[in-house]
Amino acid sequence: MNQDLRALADEAFVFAFPLYEMARMRTASSPRKLPGLGFAGDGPHSTQRWCNAFTHSRQLLTAGGSRVVTPNNDTLYSNAWLDLAHGPLVIDVPATAGRYYVLGLLDFWTNPFAHLGSRLYGTDAGSFVVSGPGWQGELPPELAGMRHVQSSTRWVWIIGRWLVDGAADCPAVHALQDQLTLTPLAHWLRGERGGAQQRFDAGFDPKEPLTGAHFLTQANAALADCPLHGQEAALLQSFRPTGLAAGNGPNTQTETIEPWQPVVESGLKRLRATGMSAKPQGGWMQPPVLGTHFGAEYLRRAMVAMKYIGALESKEAHYPMAWHDAAGQPLSGERAYTLHFGPGELPPVNGFWSITMYSQQDFMLVPNAIERYAIGDRTPGLHRGADGSLTLYIQHAQPRSQAASANWLPAPSGPFYLCLRAYLPKPELLDGRYTVPPLQTLPEPA
Repeated sequence: MNQDLRALADEAFVFAFPLYEMARMRTASSPRKLPGLGFAGDGPHSTQRWCNAFTHSRQLLTAGGSRVVTPNNDTLYSNAWLDLAHGPLVIDVPATAGRYYVLGLLDFWTNPFAHLGSRLYGTDAGSFVVSGPGWQGELPPELAGMRHVQSSTRWVWIIGRWLVDGAADCPAVHALQDQLTLTPLAHWLRGERGGAQQRFDAGFDPKEPLTGAHFLTQANAALADCPLHGQEAALLQSFRPTGLAAGNGPNTQTETIEPWQPVVESGLKRLRATGMSAKPQGGWMQPPVLGTHFGAEYLRRAMVAMKYIGALESKEAHYPMAWHDAAGQPLSGERAYTLHFGPGELPPVNGFWSITMYSQQDFMLVPNAIERYAIGDRTPGLHRGADGSLTLYIQHAQPRSQAASANWLPAPSGPFYLCLRAYLPKPELLDGRYTVPPLQTLPEPA
């Protein structure tokens, strides 16, 4: 590639990277097998998968229990990939009796375009219809208005989250998960429920290395299902000389495959180097504040696809993270820390909050004797000051005093990091008026 074409390819990579990541996640998280229906293909090694079907996590994650880095210990998940090519689908949701839940919907560009859940719709039972691009059919009143969400792409990823108050609460959430149904609109109007499952060919192994050829193949295939309009359509047209174009197959890419390898390698380095907030405050770094669409912020969209794939709109959940203490030193179990919330200084949320501990060795939950992987507003037995303040103790060894032990978040012996998970954050947490208290290093363990 000459210099101008290489610069155009670098821009094209950032633009299309979310499509590749969504294709990879669709392959990795769509079920190969469903109860009563069996394998979508001829066995577990087939690239055939099931879509239009919910699958559910049944246990809160513990140390060693996740294949995804920085896992959540607050909620159980429900997952589904929707193919809207054959018409709208209706989601029926049960009443949750006040329990927080959300079904986050992402289009294939990773825009978190809809959030079906307690924040916007309350916790009564309800039905929602999801349609694909260009659909203009008639809907009954109970599915019209806010109950109808339209995707700009044929494929939609649903990531559902259900609040769980400890392992004993899991069976109650299982009963709610089992009441989720997906139904083709025409069948739903006839009084039927369920039966939306379809087979599709994912096309590749999600562990396949990201080469230039692989990227172009998957991005071009995805572009065929992701219609663009206006300025974005013109931008895509400008990328054609690089080989990026809707529906381009391998035969049309021969002359551009090899030059794309350094484009992919440098593009990945660029995205890894694109961070969160420019400067930590008290050890805490703020994540990007997300809306329902990225607009023309293509670099931001690609960075979020790499580091926070599946992220919700920030009004739903916000996750400040800490890798250093207030003095800028890396967090490590070789030292002990306090996190002090003065009166009225707890994280401002309308939902719930927790602080989760992760090892830097594997980015997973940390094994510990008391099996406490997170601490927050639902942790039983926390010791609070007479003024309502709360001091958390973060260290490897169990604190000596009973009060400090009640407020102890166990750390590994080596490097770690923390994530503050704030659900339904209030505006002051998103606009910077509230800052998380600094992580202070103790001269010796509590």
